[in-house]
Amino acid sequence: MSEENKNVTIYWRQGCGFCARLTDAVGELADKATWRNIWEDDEAAAFVRSVNDGNEVVPTVVINGEAHTNPDPQTVVDALSAQ
Repeated sequence: MSEENKNVTIYWRQGCGFCARLTDAVGELADKATWRNIWEDDEAAAFVRSVNDGNEVVPTVVINGEAHTNPDPQTVVDALSAQ
């Protein structure tokens, strides 16, 4: 699936337990999302801070243009399944 056709963007970082939980839940649907590591992408980190009161809270997931901070993994699975 091309990047422009993906409606889910997952902002994450290495060593984050909540990110690992989300990754496990997403499983085989992972390639349907755009993944942005905030420790390797300054623009991604700035976006996460902009929607989390200046904090780098991950996972932050954008689904169809709406940011969700540490969403229930099933919400993300449902969004990816609908693509």
